[in-house]
Amino acid sequence: MGISTFATLSNGDKINAPKPLKNNLKKLAKFQRKFARTEKGSKGRERHRLRVAKLSYGMLRKHAKIKDIRTDFLHKLSTDLVEKYDTIVLEDLNVYGMVKNR
Repeated sequence: MGISTFATLSNGDKINAPKPLKNNLKKLAKFQRKFARTEKGSKGRERHRLRVAKLSYGMLRKHAKIKDIRTDFLHKLSTDLVEKYDTIVLEDLNVYGMVKNR
């Protein structure tokens, strides 16, 4: 089960959430696969280990920026919705129960 859209409005408009980590996670997974296939003690293993380490460290530094992107999205969305609509209703779905019931 995944979330395909962040929010769906009653008029049918769908709002997608920002995905700032998407590209870097794929890149990191690719580098880690290459690293796992290398022979222990080889120069290639050291080179791939450094690639994985550099990308991981860069991603750690970006966590603050990612947090800012997400909070900025939420603030802008909530402000926009409050200005446009008089009444806002939230629905909490029991996805587990819905899957169980088919």
